[in-house]
Amino acid sequence: MGGGAEGGRGRRREADAAGPPLSPFHGRTARRRRHRPGRCPGALAVRAGRNGTGIVSAIAVRGALWFRGFLDRAAQERLVDEIRAVVAAAPLFAPVTRRGQPLSVRMTSAGRCGWVSDRKGYRYEPRHPDGMPWPPLPPTVAAAWEALSGWPAPPDCCLVNWYDPGARMGLHQDRDEADFSAPVLSLSLGDTGVFRIGAEARGGRTDRIDLASGDALLLTGPSRLAHHGIARILPGTSTLLPAPGRINLTCRVVG
Repeated sequence: MGGGAEGGRGRRREADAAGPPLSPFHGRTARRRRHRPGRCPGALAVRAGRNGTGIVSAIAVRGALWFRGFLDRAAQERLVDEIRAVVAAAPLFAPVTRRGQPLSVRMTSAGRCGWVSDRKGYRYEPRHPDGMPWPPLPPTVAAAWEALSGWPAPPDCCLVNWYDPGARMGLHQDRDEADFSAPVLSLSLGDTGVFRIGAEARGGRTDRIDLASGDALLLTGPSRLAHHGIARILPGTSTLLPAPGRINLTCRVVG
């Protein structure tokens, strides 16, 4: 869910590769446009999570649990402030593949370790590429993990991905962790991301989930190793951020 062990990730279009990334905290405010969420065939409400203000039911899609609107607007704004502090301590950087091809997202991390991608491959590191330790997990992220994950320990890593309006993430699996029984939790902020999820085996049909600002998604059980990715961003679907784009936070137990 935004960085894993397999190729096929979204790559920056050549026209965008040389330009600086949009900041998720500076720039013009996006205007909201109406958007109808994508349909999820076979979706079923199966689980609930407490978000501090009430109970939010989950919708199951291919075993993944989708908590729509888990974070209310106040919690989203608080989390943006917390991520701003993370980025100040560990700036967003431009990851590349083993072949040196740039990914279309910009990223950083918080927690005990951070996920990086460079010519050495995909892996977790105890320090930011600039040499500083990663900042601690944001409190709102830690609370969401405790509320939804069902896991007895906190995550080791919270990967922060910034998607500008043209960014995407190709279908991949999260396989860089030692224990696949631990779930992966994603939190979405800003413009809606069109999320695709398939099976553990590569290829075949995928289902669409439109992850809006404040949504949480849990890959657990049979969905833990499902292929998944972000097909595109829908600019103008949120007014949370001062610039068009999306922040995705992915929490993992590294082991």
